Amino acid sequence: TFLLNSLVTPPKGRANKPGYIPNLEDSSHYRSKIHIKVGDKFQNSEGKPKTGRTQEKCQGPCISPSNCSQPCAKHFRGEIGFTCNKKQWQKSTETCTSLSVETLFKDSNGASRLSVASAWIPLHVLDFRSPDPIKSVAQGIRKHCPIDYACIIDVVKSSETTSGNIAFIVQLLKNISTDLSDNVTQEKMKSYSEVANHILHPAAISNWAFIPDKNASSDLLQSVNLFARQLHIHNESENIVDELFIQTKGFHLNHDTSEKSFSFSMSMKNATEGILGMVEIPRQELWELQPNASQAIGIAFPTLGAILKEAHLQNVSLPRPINGLVLSVALPERLKEIVLTFEKINKSRNARAQCVGWHSRKRRWDEKACATTLDVKNKVKCRCNYTNVVMSFSILMSPKSVTDKILDYVTCIGLSVSILSLVLCLLIEATVWSRVVVTEISYMRHVCIVNIVVSLLTANVWFIIGSNFNVKAQDYNWCVAVTFFSHFFYLSLFFWMLFKALLIIYGILVIFHRMMKSRMMVIGFAIGYGCPLVIAVTTVAITEPEKGYVRPDACWLNWDNTKALLAFTIPALVIVAVNLIVVLVVAVNTQRPSIGSSKSQDVAIIMRISKNVAILTPLLGLTWGFGIATLIEGTSLTFHIIFAVLNAFQGFFILLFGTISDHKIRDALRMRMSSLKGKSRAAENASLSPTNGSKLMNRG
Repeated sequence: TFLLNSLVTPPKGRANKPGYIPNLEDSSHYRSKIHIKVGDKFQNSEGKPKTGRTQEKCQGPCISPSNCSQPCAKHFRGEIGFTCNKKQWQKSTETCTSLSVETLFKDSNGASRLSVASAWIPLHVLDFRSPDPIKSVAQGIRKHCPIDYACIIDVVKSSETTSGNIAFIVQLLKNISTDLSDNVTQEKMKSYSEVANHILHPAAISNWAFIPDKNASSDLLQSVNLFARQLHIHNESENIVDELFIQTKGFHLNHDTSEKSFSFSMSMKNATEGILGMVEIPRQELWELQPNASQAIGIAFPTLGAILKEAHLQNVSLPRPINGLVLSVALPERLKEIVLTFEKINKSRNARAQCVGWHSRKRRWDEKACATTLDVKNKVKCRCNYTNVVMSFSILMSPKSVTDKILDYVTCIGLSVSILSLVLCLLIEATVWSRVVVTEISYMRHVCIVNIVVSLLTANVWFIIGSNFNVKAQDYNWCVAVTFFSHFFYLSLFFWMLFKALLIIYGILVIFHRMMKSRMMVIGFAIGYGCPLVIAVTTVAITEPEKGYVRPDACWLNWDNTKALLAFTIPALVIVAVNLIVVLVVAVNTQRPSIGSSKSQDVAIIMRISKNVAILTPLLGLTWGFGIATLIEGTSLTFHIIFAVLNAFQGFFILLFGTISDHKIRDALRMRMSSLKGKSRAAENASLSPTNGSKLMNRG
């Protein structure tokens, strides 16, 4: 998720009314409104604030739902609003501002004309009004800096980025784009962008949240886009603006132009290199242009995505994090389609992206405006439709994609089949146990099968539990526990497979030496559960102190940061390799003639174990081989689906190839079924015998 950290705490102070530019050129235009709110004991009838009482009111415990307000710091107009939340006052709004039309042009006029008569009036209850504040802004700029609008830059850049000042600057830019956008030159665009850059600084982002007008961020984007549309470029290609948090480029177009593109590289907070973005105009789109020359403008914002507030939409969880630059374009009307490439800010493997366009009227991201054509670890490619109301584009992070839904369905169905198969496998083993465990090796073979089934069944249950947890602060410790047990039991599955292979080696190479059943059990459980426990405990002990044990988006072993997943894949694939070697050894050794009947019986059992291992090992190895392939960037969806199918249906494979395919088990099942049928027939015949009939007659 894209978050800018280390944000500066908003300074004390705020504008009286958000987005409103008061006219202070003539003190006669001031109108002070003295008002007393119910319960506001910190204001007297003259409106004079009693600071001590106010501070007490907005501190300490409170009762929900209640509100509180206090005046801004010295030299700021406006007030700070608080809302009671969980019995504590929390700041909700702030309108403290030090900017005004008069301060914008103070240096140009040579002296400040702020009325000193208002010094005693409580600033938080003043309602600064002007007959026509918008015209005053336009008139001031036309009077003092009509060529480049540079006269307002120093005052804006020297102001603190309080919420009130941000709202003032947004309204200022909106007024300029509305009233002063005729004949926009490169110099005017630079000055305009310098002003916008000031409130797009990462240090200002936290203060945007306290602006009462929640449309301020979308107003800023719309204003910049409208102003840029009026820009006239002169050279073939121009780098017009190169500020830290806003870049503007442009070039000429005509229907004979080959494919054109803008490339942007913007610095991000906590990033060593710039984040890239590109806007391409396809050749077929350029053919639609008129013969006369036209132009294209591109604008890039690295921090605006963290500021933009979407209008509420039913069934949509807000905010939806942006994972790339916000790219705006101003194109000729005939151009309808563009191709955009975004470098991801969060390059986590699971940070999937959805291409979107900002709908300026609906004030929200519109998924229908774009289609995602490429989504790999580092970048996303989008094909978007450009209109007058959709001029800005970006990528949302981690929406539920069609790919995810397919994999979810496959996993859900596969796990259901797998769990049912494993339960059936245990029932079959319990039914035939007494008939199939005739020697030490056959006994240990079925002990292996039961423990493999139990391990996989338990691992699947933990997987289902883990899928219902979110990796949040309140669930994190549970997520670590779920991941630990899933890791442990999946490893146990493979280590019991390894013990099966060692059982084969024992049966073939050490056939004349008999080991006690109890000793074999100890060795089996030490390998099957002891080794996985050591690996799982070591993994969590090494990676968890740095919070690198689990993935940031799922309860499973981390890959991107600590490569903790290797603690599963390496042992699993090594065991697969060992088991395949053992199968080859068996194939060579069983070509020699048998010695003794007891050996022939054991060899037959060994061959059945080897056949079982020879089938299951490649299946398990193939499963996790595809699992590793899915970690490679840009892996085809086919690999993900094959891995999901093989992984989810492991229980079914064990039932099919580990139990049902064994003819001894099938024979034992037939005998068991025949025995049950024989007993039922005997009972039925006994109930219908003449002796029973005479007894019934006698009772009658």
